[in-house]
Amino acid sequence: MEIKVLSMNIPEVLLIEPEVYRDNRGYFFESFNQYKWQKITKLDTVFVQDNQSYSIKNVIRGLHYQKEHQQDKLIRVVKGAIYDVAVDIRKDSYTCGKWVGTVLSETNKKQLYIPKGFAHGFLTISDDAIVSYKVSDYRYPEHEKTIIWDDKTIGILWPIDGDPIISEKDLKGTPYFENII
Repeated sequence: MEIKVLSMNIPEVLLIEPEVYRDNRGYFFESFNQYKWQKITKLDTVFVQDNQSYSIKNVIRGLHYQKEHQQDKLIRVVKGAIYDVAVDIRKDSYTCGKWVGTVLSETNKKQLYIPKGFAHGFLTISDDAIVSYKVSDYRYPEHEKTIIWDDKTIGILWPIDGDPIISEKDLKGTPYFENII
């Protein structure tokens, strides 16, 4: 078994399936290895900060990005499950305005790589979830931007079961067309 790297419908967004070694005690896997990362992805991305969030069911976080100090992100779920979304906001991209989404969970151990030029968000689809993610630049709150989660132009099909729980900050997100970079 080896690490698999799969392109999503937007080729720059990558789904990573790590090698998981299982036995009667449980499992082991490398959640990140810089050398292997660069070898399998052919990317020079270096991650400088790890973040972690805890959310209850139906929480939607995002759609976030930093206009300056843009970040590549590598997202994984430690506990529970989320529906993770990346939206292309690069004005010169043929996929500008398109989005991709996938389920990341503690069970499937998949990771999603989202490059600079994309907004990121997720919906917690389990009772609760712990999400851990690496970023390639530091957090600069003064450069953080939010696209409204239910922007009709983007048309994300959130697999929500009930009413969404959204922070005040995220409810103040702006329309997609104001966020193209």
